[in-house]
Amino acid sequence: MTTIKTIRTVTSKKSTMNFIKNVGTAISSAVTSSGLEMPRYEHLNKPADPKEIIPYEERHYPESKWASTTIKAMKYEDATREGFWRLFKYIQGNNETKTTIPMTAPVRTKIVPGAGPNCESTFTISFYVGDDFVENTPKPSNPDVFIETTPEMTLFSRQFGGFAKEEQWIEEAKNLSESINGKEKFETGYYYTNGYDSPFKLFSRRNEVWFVKTPKDE
Repeated sequence: MTTIKTIRTVTSKKSTMNFIKNVGTAISSAVTSSGLEMPRYEHLNKPADPKEIIPYEERHYPESKWASTTIKAMKYEDATREGFWRLFKYIQGNNETKTTIPMTAPVRTKIVPGAGPNCESTFTISFYVGDDFVENTPKPSNPDVFIETTPEMTLFSRQFGGFAKEEQWIEEAKNLSESINGKEKFETGYYYTNGYDSPFKLFSRRNEVWFVKTPKDE
């Protein structure tokens, strides 16, 4: 019995170490987003002079597929942390075909603010599904993870650096709204945050806030 117990303990430790190793490998691959597959888009307000700095980009994205999970919470960090690990386990093989799926960028979060200061907000955290898995996307084993299609959309994006916290996301969303300054209409019931980098990346970090442009016929 002691021998069997010892074998089980060693096996359990090896499984844990393998999972940690996989986590480290996948996260380290995201040290720079340049090596990760990202959704393609058309830059609609690209300046003629590449040196010109514009306050926000207007982009058009085609239809895309995402692995997502929704969490209701009071704090942004709590929701995004839990959502990230649900999705990370999915791409590490917690799916019906036990398939390992490459990490992509960005980690997108749709935020529907709560009705008041003491109300939970709704956070939908998503990983982009790359081209190799669009047609045959593995079904998640966790019922809290689902595959969704985001229809084509035009949006306004504001980019900033650093290690973004909840207060900074809100401040940058406010800055984006002020930059648009009523010149365009956008959806006000929700917005997106997007992180492109590993927590181990220290410099030249890329974060974006998105507002979805309201179609002209609405």
